[in-house]
Amino acid sequence: MTAGRFLSLEGGEGAGKSTQAARLAEVLAARGIEAIVTREPGGSEGAEGVRGLLLGGDVARWSAHSETLLFAAARADHVEKRIRPALESGMWVICDRFVDSTRAYQGAQDIDDAAILALHAFGSKGLLPDRTLVLEIDHEAGGARAATRDAGALDRFGQRGPDFHAAVAAGFRRIAEREPERVRLIDADADPATVTDRLLEAIADLLP
Repeated sequence: MTAGRFLSLEGGEGAGKSTQAARLAEVLAARGIEAIVTREPGGSEGAEGVRGLLLGGDVARWSAHSETLLFAAARADHVEKRIRPALESGMWVICDRFVDSTRAYQGAQDIDDAAILALHAFGSKGLLPDRTLVLEIDHEAGGARAATRDAGALDRFGQRGPDFHAAVAAGFRRIAEREPERVRLIDADADPATVTDRLLEAIADLLP
């Protein structure tokens, strides 16, 4: 059996990742490709438990180092219990955030990129997506979208200020510059259908 493909959607708050993940799955299904949509932190029973710890509570609840370790632990469970089995069965996996979010968000808090990747190598055996699609939108506009979506009840990361979110956006761009074969920047300042078309163009070489 041919192994499936692994896609991750990345970007700042309110960039439309969840919407586009669902749309991509629909397009793939129409082409006869079975895909699952999952998310991080979360995606497996154990990882969903960690999600509540990471996203809930006061902004200062965890240090950047503690956050990094918790994300790595949740991801290890997610990869082992859900992502790898799906890929090995021939399904495509579309993940709303993956290790590049840790690199961007915890990197914006001065956590060394090499340390994050070392944890990933240990916990998730270094699994990387076949293609990572970074949805780019003005971080202030994205924050406003997220606040509307969540009725003002932003999580620990959404509550952080504009300087933090600007640093996160810069982190994603650095990753894309360093890994252009895997990571593609997608202009997400458009209607959902247009953004989906841009995503499909960015994965055209992976489609059967």
